[in-house]
Order: sequence, then structure tokens, then C-alpha cells
Amino acid sequence: QVQLVESGGGLVQAGGSLRLSCTASRLTFSTYAMGWFRRAPGKEREFVAAIRWNGANTYYAHFVKDRFTASRNNAKNTVYLQMNNLKPEDTAVYYCAAARSDWGLSDDRLYDYWGQGTQVTVSS
Repeated sequence: QVQLVESGGGLVQAGGSLRLSCTASRLTFSTYAMGWFRRAPGKEREFVAAIRWNGANTYYAHFVKDRFTASRNNAKNTVYLQMNNLKPEDTAVYYCAAARSDWGLSDDRLYDYWGQGTQVTVSS
């Protein structure tokens, strides 16, 4: 069955950087848009970023724009989220997801597969 495995989370001080990775298996990766979502303690899951199947377009939530960058390497079946200038409010479990749809990528209902998540903690 399809697997999405996130890595790269951890503890970082405010202003620091982390790079999350998500590697897919048993998935025709290059035909799927990929998204990043997060869930902070006591909050709903929210959209962070997405990238279309060919990497030509990326989309970001307003609160991470100019700080986070999504990219992908289809040869490695991997999507990345480079997170710079991290803030304590970025603390959350971060999930990657795969969507057959190429539109409406901020809507988590359109995603077909999800990873288990990786914890990101930003200390002040």
C-alpha cells in the first residue's frame, strides 16, 4: 500500500531553520500534487503549502509565505519543505499528503494519502 514518510522535524530556536522531507513509496509520485499541512495542539489541521505534480507551481498559506519553500524531486519520490525564520507559533505536527487532483490544493479533503507526521517544536 501507499506510504508517505516524513522526516526532518525536531526542536529549533526561534529564527532557526528546518527542512522537512516526505518520501513516497508504492505511488506514481510524479502524477500527484503534494501538500504540507500542520496541526498545532488544540487546533484544527491547517494548510501550509502545496506543489503541483511537476513543481511548476507552489502555493502557500499567508502565514508562511516568504519563510517556507516547497520543492520536489520526482526522481527521488520526495517532497521537501524548507522552513526558515521559524516562530514559536509554527510549533505543530507537520504532515505531507498526496492529491490526485491538481486544483484546490489547500483543501485537505482532496488529498488521497497522508503521512504519519513529524513534530516541529520552536522554542522562544
